[in-house]
Amino acid sequence: MASALGLDFGTTNSVLALAQGASTRSLFVESPAGRFDTTRTALSFLKHGQGSMKVEAGQAAIREFIDNPGECRFLQSIKTFAASALFQGTLVFAKRQEFEDLMYSFLARLRDYAGDDWNGALRRLVVGRPVQFAGASPDEKLAIERYGRALARFDFPEIHYVYEPVAAAFYFARKLERDATVLVADFGGGTTDYSIIRFASRGGRLSATPVGHSGVGVAGDHFDFRIIDNIVAPLIGKGSLFKSFDKLLEVPSSYYANFGRWNQLSIFKTLRDFAELKKLVRTSLEPEKLEAFVDLIEHDEGYPLYQAVSATKMRLSQEEETEFFFAPLGERSRRIVRRKDFEAWIAPDLARIEAALDEVLATTATAPADIDRIFLTGGTSFVPAVRRLFDDRFGRERIESGGELLSIAHGLALIGEREDITAWTIAA
Repeated sequence: MASALGLDFGTTNSVLALAQGASTRSLFVESPAGRFDTTRTALSFLKHGQGSMKVEAGQAAIREFIDNPGECRFLQSIKTFAASALFQGTLVFAKRQEFEDLMYSFLARLRDYAGDDWNGALRRLVVGRPVQFAGASPDEKLAIERYGRALARFDFPEIHYVYEPVAAAFYFARKLERDATVLVADFGGGTTDYSIIRFASRGGRLSATPVGHSGVGVAGDHFDFRIIDNIVAPLIGKGSLFKSFDKLLEVPSSYYANFGRWNQLSIFKTLRDFAELKKLVRTSLEPEKLEAFVDLIEHDEGYPLYQAVSATKMRLSQEEETEFFFAPLGERSRRIVRRKDFEAWIAPDLARIEAALDEVLATTATAPADIDRIFLTGGTSFVPAVRRLFDDRFGRERIESGGELLSIAHGLALIGEREDITAWTIAA
């Protein structure tokens, strides 16, 4: 019977894995939306009976949101709030939900969906955490405190935290045929994390010496934002003007920053900024654009837009150009997007990702030639411009990928089975 549960609580997707000895298996969740080994990190709340709420998570939350437009409160990418001191909670049908309440509600539904696989016999919960949490001024201590308050409600005898790229490194290291210094680059939805680890095998036992870590709060969601900012935002009023007494002023760009961040969409609808935006329609020189903006928010079009943008980004990983189209904005949203333009848009983000790579090499005095293997994990590793950073620096022959969504959770589960687990973990 499995005794360790690995939890990769991700910005976009979350994965659970069970370990028994040297083997692992994904923990499948069976919800009203189907059976999955990868769950969207999303929550839905729907009024259900007298004073109660129906809560769904993952793909089931998405289905509930689509089936009940205007009635369902939908939240996604909740991990990005973990380290934000500014996020003090949100109201869901007049009930305040703090971060730990949201995290607990999400995981509790996964536990319900998992059935007997998540049971009282599990001894250890091993949780992944980024090297650098997402956000403008992330508070790492606050994030871990919030994680702890949420996870304590599950009564695991032991809870351990492991850097996400360390877990991915452990997963990949099983395939090593000789001692090696390994660089793992983990590209999530909200963060990019690096770890350099020296692996050695003695008597069939894998050992590791951490060399160094670095991270930056930039990843796939920022690339999505660049598509929003350059294609969608101008269609809904970015850069347009409104009258204020005898002056012409530009619509505040902060409205579009909120709209472009998936985790902010469900919150934006409740903010004063949205109320102010609706007032600007009356004095706008292009009211039809702001009306389209308001309609997208009021009709909860954030998730469909997210799908359209993500699909565009994925196609650009395979094609030199592709068409973007978002039906709620009509034919005027139809546009050819070229990979070279997309790469120009994400250039500032790529620079920060590369700077974090430079940092881990510099602080550990590790030359590129000293790295034996490079493991890339996470969906953003498919973006050609990201791959080129590593091809140019290390050479394609040393780079491996695979298990992009599952490697962290399975690595966490494997670490959970080790007697020397404290050698791999980070103090809470």
